[in-house]
Amino acid sequence: MQYLKTYLKTITDRGNEKLAESISKTAEEVGSRHIQAFSFSSHEIGLLFGNVQSGKTGQMFGIMCKAADLGFPAFLLLTTDNVVLQQQTLDRVKSDLKGFCICGENDARIFTDNNLIQPVIIVLKKNVRILKLWANILNSTGFMKGNPLFIIDDEADAASLNTLVNRDRQSSINKYLDIIKNGASSSIYLQVTGTPQALLLQTTMSGWHPYFTYYFQPGSAYLGGDFFFPISGKPQCVSFLEQISEPTRDVVIRHLTVSAQILLSGGRVSNCLFHPSVRVATHNKFADEVAKELAWCRDHSDQEFETEVQRHYDSITPEKSAKLPFSTVLKKAKELLIPNTVKILIMNGKNDIDSSEYAEGCNFVIGGNTLGRGVTFPSLQTIYYTRTSKKPQADTMWQHSRMFGYDRDPEMMMVYIDENLYKLFADINATNNSIIAQVERGIEDIKIYYPEGLNPTRKNVLDNDYVEILSGGTNYYPSYPDNDSIETISKLLDVFSDKEPYYQVSLRLIKEILSHIIPSPDFKLKAFQSILETILSEQPTGQGILIVRRNRNVAQGTGALLSPNDWQLGASFTDKAVLTMYQVTGTKGWGGRPLWVPNIKLPHGIMYYDVTDNDK
Repeated sequence: MQYLKTYLKTITDRGNEKLAESISKTAEEVGSRHIQAFSFSSHEIGLLFGNVQSGKTGQMFGIMCKAADLGFPAFLLLTTDNVVLQQQTLDRVKSDLKGFCICGENDARIFTDNNLIQPVIIVLKKNVRILKLWANILNSTGFMKGNPLFIIDDEADAASLNTLVNRDRQSSINKYLDIIKNGASSSIYLQVTGTPQALLLQTTMSGWHPYFTYYFQPGSAYLGGDFFFPISGKPQCVSFLEQISEPTRDVVIRHLTVSAQILLSGGRVSNCLFHPSVRVATHNKFADEVAKELAWCRDHSDQEFETEVQRHYDSITPEKSAKLPFSTVLKKAKELLIPNTVKILIMNGKNDIDSSEYAEGCNFVIGGNTLGRGVTFPSLQTIYYTRTSKKPQADTMWQHSRMFGYDRDPEMMMVYIDENLYKLFADINATNNSIIAQVERGIEDIKIYYPEGLNPTRKNVLDNDYVEILSGGTNYYPSYPDNDSIETISKLLDVFSDKEPYYQVSLRLIKEILSHIIPSPDFKLKAFQSILETILSEQPTGQGILIVRRNRNVAQGTGALLSPNDWQLGASFTDKAVLTMYQVTGTKGWGGRPLWVPNIKLPHGIMYYDVTDNDK
């Protein structure tokens, strides 16, 4: 049986030809690059990287089918520790994938009786009890001692990593995933996520750093980071809360207006999401505020409410439906004000809300952490986001921003957000684009950077002994360097006079100059080169500053290389990498001979993360 061909036909028969084309491309490329050459005697780990809510499940299924075509008999599909999500995933596997033996968490007998006659897919949530149970089942049957295992870990950065790495212990979920993986004769472990920061910052020796990374492009209808946080500045679909006198009222009336247009045009649902805080009391407060504003709208429906609806109506230009007359939209908006017509739903640890409750009609959903991974809100048109943290984490913030997806009308979207939070999201999007650019250019040593005050991920999954931070705006130079060829460096710098204060040059030239430096251990040369390569992946013509000084009688080991004037000159360039090359005389150390010594300073205000174990 041709598993991939069968799956693609299933997708095409449902009318999703473009999706089938995308899945086919991903499956064939991952298959030819990373599965076809698999030795069936090793344990390898890879990363499937796609945008948040951009359709990763279909891509995962395609890769599984391709792997089955290439000889893998057993698949373990892992979901986050959520009963509903695990069941939804199991149901989707049964609906979409033909020719497989499909097992849920309680189907050990089905797995055993199948005896790998059909390739098997086991759908489990990442729960310690469940993983321990299946580690024992896989071991007791003995099937995997002579067969490869293909593990697909959805949201692999969420719970799979070792959260006790800095205590020289292993967290339970990480331990049992290791046992399952290593219990097979060989394996491919495919990490899947839209936020790969924590995975890319794992050490090689941990066994959780991906050997390869594959990025798949979202479809044309996808609204993602570049739609909401473009380089050019704030788009029309974003409103800063600081500029609105009564933000909750504005959100409520905006959403009623948009919902009227959608529901009258044949749409089934229109959702609004409030994400103010992790605190239950805050959720209750906002639910009361929404109810209060709905009551205000009912009490002022003849004049003030109508004026506000008119204002929002004038600002929308529906793309997925014809814009209806104002009188029609207003009438429907007033109908939505009838008590119990719209729903106000609170989602948090104390309130379980089934997805069916926001699957139709006009809804206001309010919550905290439960609004994160795996939760999808159909036709999410209006978002109120004010969640803050003293130590914000890029991957958590990005996963909580449920605004991304396919089924939104772009010309009726609105995100209400604090200006500072918007800047943080824009910075996260810039780094996401940098990661994508590095992957697409085939760069293996992917570098991650963020502004000061924004962490890439939670610190308990990063090995403190190997993850280093290079700070933009700081001068770095090697204490005991050497040159592979002093003459070659001198020739490269021959056209640059030390009588000129500085030169603007290509970052490629700076990389070439640095390639002739033999660094001492205190100078992370490979990290600096990788960072320059990262900048070039986004800006192929990227520019830097070069300062050249000759015959400098600088003493070695004094704690400073640059003269005060050169230090000040370099510091004046805050948005570019600055390379200062000193040709020291060698009379005060430096091996007693003339030598070129580099001093590099990266753009200010940015923290660059380097995993030293992966540099070996």
